[in-house]
Amino acid sequence: MAERKVNWFAIWISIGVVVALVVVAGLVIWMNSASSAPGEAPKASNINAETGAIAVGDGTNQLDTYIDFMCPVCNQFEQLYGETIEGLVDDGSTTLNIHPISILDRASQGTEFSTRSASAMYCVAVADADASLPFMQSMYENQPEEGSTGLTDEQILAIASDVGVTGIDDCVNDGRYMKYVTDITDKTPVKPGARGIGTPTVLLNGEFVELTGDPQADLVAALQ
Repeated sequence: MAERKVNWFAIWISIGVVVALVVVAGLVIWMNSASSAPGEAPKASNINAETGAIAVGDGTNQLDTYIDFMCPVCNQFEQLYGETIEGLVDDGSTTLNIHPISILDRASQGTEFSTRSASAMYCVAVADADASLPFMQSMYENQPEEGSTGLTDEQILAIASDVGVTGIDDCVNDGRYMKYVTDITDKTPVKPGARGIGTPTVLLNGEFVELTGDPQADLVAALQ
């Protein structure tokens, strides 16, 4: 009876295929874990990493604003309400909690301007808490049009420099908090009756504010 030969070539090919499949499976698991891992959170005394709020002032009343730097209505909100809000912060009655979020990346031709600019605001807030509000105001003064490529990182850094913040080039250019912005955006409260997250979303002491265009009626009177 002839001795049966072992086909080692076929065996090693099979082992190689199995090893390759294991490696691919491991890579897929790692990539899925990496994509679902929370982004690096900004760490500073003026930032609530759980909510994404950048605090301006230390008043008892809490005014939370959720904004997107590409959002033209947010700019209109800033122009109409900004001075009144700053007054409420300055008189010590109110803390402004700014939440830079990202819902309009689709409107910047693939440059992710909304996410990049929100990340940049966290870079500024970590570097200099007092520059947070001036940076936000200046970003709206220089707001690009929807559908454009948005501002470049270099232009954003120039705006930061104009309000006194330098040394954050790596933070802005690397998009250090972009993943965090994406994660925190999903936590934005949705106004009852709305289809989804919108900007600006404004809450005063935890209650949604109906924006009528009259800051005295919508905010000041509500606090009396």
